[in-house]
Parts: sequence; C-alpha cells; structure tokens
Amino acid sequence: MRVLGIETSCDDTGIAIYDSVLGLLSNQLYSQAQLHSHYGGVVPELASRDHMRKIVPLIQAALQESGLKGNDINAVAYTAGPGLIGSLLVGACIGCSLAFSWNVPSIAIHHMEGHLLSPMLEDNPPVFPFIALLVSGGHTQLISATDFGKYTVLGQSLDDSAGEAFDKTAKLLGLGYPGGPMLSDIAKCGVKNRFIFPRPMTNRPGLDFSFSGLKTCVARTIGKNDNSRQTYADIARAFEDAVVDTLLIKCCRALDQTGFKRLVIAGGVSANQKLRSKITKTMNQRGEQVFYVRPEFCTDNGAMIAYVGMIRLNSKRISSNLSITVYPKWLLSDLPPI
Repeated sequence: MRVLGIETSCDDTGIAIYDSVLGLLSNQLYSQAQLHSHYGGVVPELASRDHMRKIVPLIQAALQESGLKGNDINAVAYTAGPGLIGSLLVGACIGCSLAFSWNVPSIAIHHMEGHLLSPMLEDNPPVFPFIALLVSGGHTQLISATDFGKYTVLGQSLDDSAGEAFDKTAKLLGLGYPGGPMLSDIAKCGVKNRFIFPRPMTNRPGLDFSFSGLKTCVARTIGKNDNSRQTYADIARAFEDAVVDTLLIKCCRALDQTGFKRLVIAGGVSANQKLRSKITKTMNQRGEQVFYVRPEFCTDNGAMIAYVGMIRLNSKRISSNLSITVYPKWLLSDLPPI
C-alpha cells in the first residue's frame, strides 16, 4: 500500500510517498522562508499563492523520485487542519481532486497528529504509551499518547507558543525571519547568567505554558541596556535558557503525573540543540527514554502526513467523499479514533 501525503498548513509545501513495506519512498519540501522574510512573518495570502505555484511540480517530483505513477497510489492524505485556511484549502483541493481522479480514498489528517507520530519514521521508534511535547511555531502542547488515535492534551500554551516567542524575541533583537535559529546561533556566544529571566508558570501546579510575559521581560531588558552585539548575545542566551528550562520542567512533571517512561519531542523547536541536549541528559539521569526526529522532519513536512495517512488507511475507519473541508482550528481531542 502506498500513500501520497500533502502538507500545506502554513508556509512549507511538503509532498511525500510512504509505502507500508518499504517505508518512505520520496520526500519533497519547499520552504517559503525567503519569501516571508521580507515581511518579518508569514503573509497568509502570499503563502497560499506560493503553495499553488509549487504543489503540482512537487507532486510530479515525488512520483518521479519514487518511480511511481498515479495508478500506483492507494490513498491521498492531506493536512486538513489546524493551519491557515487559504494554505489548507490548496492542499485539500489538490488532494481530493487527485484521489477522485485516481479512484482512491482521500484522508483528512490532523497536522499535530503528524508531528506527534513523526518519530515513528525513525529506525528506533517509540512504543506506546508516551508523553509528547509538541513545540512549533503555532503550538506548544504536552500530550498523553496511549495508542494510535488515543491522545489527551495535558497542557498547552495559553498565549504565545514557544516558537512564536523565539521568533518575536529574535525580532526584538533585530534578527531576521525565521528568527528562532538565528537567536540560537547568537546565544552560543552569550555569557551565562548575566541576565536571568523567569521560568513562566513553573512555580504553580499544572502543565500549561505561557511565554508572552517572558517576551515582555526581554523587551524591557533590551531597553535598559546597551545594544552591543555581546549584550544581545547574553540576552538571547538567557531567553533560550528560560524557554528550555520551562519546557524541561513541564515534561518531567508530565512524566511524574502519568508514570510514563518515554518522552517524544517533535515540532520545529525540537531541532533546538540546547533543548535536545538538556532533555537527553535529564532523561538519562531519570532512567527514562527520549525520542526525536531528524531535523528535516522537525519542521512541517509531507512524510509525517503520508505516514499518518497510512495508519488511518490500515484502520479501515476512514470516510472518503467528494466534499472538501478544512478545519483551521481543529482540536486534537476532536480526532476520530483509529
């Protein structure tokens, strides 16, 4: 069985083909980062237009890379939400149209389930149950995963996600877009503990997050100090340390509350090397396991959508019709069971 996966939830166009026996056959990705860098953030209308420009050539490239034709595909999976409605509609329309023309099922996929299950693409995948920390530009969530399709949100950001906080703080420091990786680069030159920022919501019970106050604290610190390169590096390090510590504290708390021994880290921010290093060290000390995906699967990609599409296709619990529907605010708790 082979599934074509389409990911267009925001500003990355991802196309992949997953085979139930051979695994990932093709993975094509186009990033719009350069386009949106001129505006300091994603412009929804430009994003949807660029998806329209690139999606068909990427599908053709994926088929060519895998040596397949349309009649070799058994299902088409596409991201139906959450995300930008215009971008989602591009992928949904193309996905449903291809499925109709090839006479195969079309499968609407939840973007965050894709991230949650992306470590299953690796050679050493996690087994259920596990805690998943999903950290991306749009989401920061702690999820209890007990089986495919059985997820419980334990905590989430009440305002800015970790990824948003990274990008907005990078903008305060005069860095480009996307700012997260740039902030982490200059943080490597920062002096430890010159500035110390709060670890938000760690001094109270619960597993929710809040990063907007941390960003405000950074803005005030910038205003009170010189704008030298070293000062900015010191601020970047203090900010990154605060975010990493906050995420780590909440992960340990979730593991303690559930008694689970496995932790999955996924989403764009999971590529952060300091986060990986600190969580790995802590999990080793606690005698627990942590699972990541390779960097190219941390950001939005078609491979994770194709994989989840295969899982849902094999479950036989899919409903495919001619309607094209997307869910920009789709909750993980609203997912149909597998």
